[in-house]
Amino acid sequence: MAAHGIEIEPEAVGPDDGLEIRREAWIKRLLPRTMFGRSLLIVVVPVILLQAIAAWVFYDRHWAAVSWRLSAGVVGDIGLVIEAIGLAGSPDKIDRLLEAGTILTDLEFTLRRGDTLPLPSPATGSLIADQLTQAMQGRVSLPYRIAATDDPHGILIEVQLPEGVLAIGVPGKRLYSPTTYIFVMWMVGSSLVLLAVAIVFLRNQVKSLRRLAAAADGFGKGRPVPLFKVEGAAEIRQAALAFMKMRDRIRRQIRQRTQMLASVSHDLRTPLTRMKLALELLGDDPAVEELKSDVVEMERMVHGYLDFARGEGAEEPVDTDVSLLLEDIAAAMRREGIPLSVAAEPEYVIPVRPNALRRCLGNLISNARRYGSHVWLTGIAVADGLDLLVDDDGPGIPETERERVFRAFVRLDTSRNPSTGGVGLGLTIARDVARSHGGDVRLETSPQGGLRARVHLPR
Repeated sequence: MAAHGIEIEPEAVGPDDGLEIRREAWIKRLLPRTMFGRSLLIVVVPVILLQAIAAWVFYDRHWAAVSWRLSAGVVGDIGLVIEAIGLAGSPDKIDRLLEAGTILTDLEFTLRRGDTLPLPSPATGSLIADQLTQAMQGRVSLPYRIAATDDPHGILIEVQLPEGVLAIGVPGKRLYSPTTYIFVMWMVGSSLVLLAVAIVFLRNQVKSLRRLAAAADGFGKGRPVPLFKVEGAAEIRQAALAFMKMRDRIRRQIRQRTQMLASVSHDLRTPLTRMKLALELLGDDPAVEELKSDVVEMERMVHGYLDFARGEGAEEPVDTDVSLLLEDIAAAMRREGIPLSVAAEPEYVIPVRPNALRRCLGNLISNARRYGSHVWLTGIAVADGLDLLVDDDGPGIPETERERVFRAFVRLDTSRNPSTGGVGLGLTIARDVARSHGGDVRLETSPQGGLRARVHLPR
């Protein structure tokens, strides 16, 4: 099997390698596709991991230690009150003791005289209840029961005394530390602030990349790319400056190529004209007729060079209604006697070079007419732009030769009529014009029985 041009023996790929490839593909599907999303993920994941570790350390260490001290303090106050009840003696003194204990300890003491402690209910399983149970076992050697109350943060502790059941209502402020909520709020709040700052900075960086990508895409489609502000990180500035230098070099190379072809072709027309005049003065000798035919062929080649040079000209793209342009081309072709049918999307406006596109479609229509009896010109809107179809009912081109005919000066004399003219630049110019718009030209089998030329123009 081949992967990226490298031959790999089938036995070199084992089941473990296939599993690794599938795992990588699964991971790629889960990751964000945009740079902004991936950069944000790089920022968010460490923050979440840091918070998770900090929360684990806090709850496992700090909160457990603080809550144990609070529970031990509550049980110590209960044990002190129980000892004082045993020393008080009379019921009046016990009542005054319970009132004083309620005021001084923030615990609500109530003595149900003559009452018996009910059977213990199942443990709540919370950390506070477990810590209270351990503290009660170590400091209070009497039967007790821990139960929940209507207060979601409070707990009821009942202890069996000789006088009855001592009920102690423990409020939440004696069991929970406010540092827990402060820590959580600080952790979440600081994370949101850091996330907001990261989003602002990442958007600025991504904005620079998007501006550079839009400029590169527009330049690839042959559209004017205005100067844009180079900003962002040093690497992004470097990429933007490199793109601008590349754009200038490509424009300079295209301009020099166009000027060279135009100059050479133009200079050749002068000696050809002199040769034609000299041949006209030589009379009607058969050898002279052959020379005249050669001169005509050379003139046709020179015109082809000029057309090719004009295809790389300085025409700027303008917003054009392609449907009207197709109708105009069809009308001009019909005036030349070419039977042509047109069907196009109404009011489809995209930026194109009108004259260059006319030359592209004109070459394709002329080729279709040369080898077929009827031509169909169709415009179809696609997801990323517009497809212009030129169909004929001629003999077509073998599929193996459809890419080769786009090379300059290539003519398939064995499959097309050998008596036709042309120098083999028509399809070359057509593809050159389409690619200067960021599109392309492909040859396919036409449903009309001949050849279909598909010109794709992106938005």
